[in-house]
Amino acid sequence: MRLLTTLFLIFALSGCQSAYYATMEKVGVHKRDIMADRVEAASEAQQEASEQFTSALEALTALTNFDGGELEAMYNTINDQYEESEATVENVKERIEAVEDVSDALFDEWQEELSLYSSAKLRRESERKLKNTERSYTQMLAAMRKAESKMEPVLDTLRDNSLYLKHNLNAAAIGALKGEFAGLEDDINLAIKDMQAAINESERFLATLKN
Repeated sequence: MRLLTTLFLIFALSGCQSAYYATMEKVGVHKRDIMADRVEAASEAQQEASEQFTSALEALTALTNFDGGELEAMYNTINDQYEESEATVENVKERIEAVEDVSDALFDEWQEELSLYSSAKLRRESERKLKNTERSYTQMLAAMRKAESKMEPVLDTLRDNSLYLKHNLNAAAIGALKGEFAGLEDDINLAIKDMQAAINESERFLATLKN
């Protein structure tokens, strides 16, 4: 399924997402399959971000416990953690946007095709399934966006710490950053909690989508 994600990125860069969906339909890969793949990719991206934030927190814990050594090396570690965190957060955003894109296409198509049924019973059943899927999707997307919003304060603090340490490579700078640590630790733990909640919602949505 990773091939679907790769192909999507190629078509997205050229601005031809509708052409991508049409091409995939021709080879038997439907929007529902693409939706499932992208939700899984978004969950994986959130898990990676959670792990990266944990790594950043460990590096900052080591910084606050600094007791002599090479401050330049410590700065490089903190800056690396910030840059890696920034990259993982950007990946989360892109994955969520990809989910939103295919959801619009899938739900629009599903709604339009309800009028094609000759059987009223089957049409009602399909409409019921559509509403349940949309409801589950809305809950999942809200959880994803909530988790995403909690990532920005973490990135802001990581960037501030990196910049401050860059221009103040001394023991006094370590002391100043200790005051920021408690708030950052709370922000990271909250972000991780919300990311796990989003991952759980993704699992529930996938179950709804595949049933």
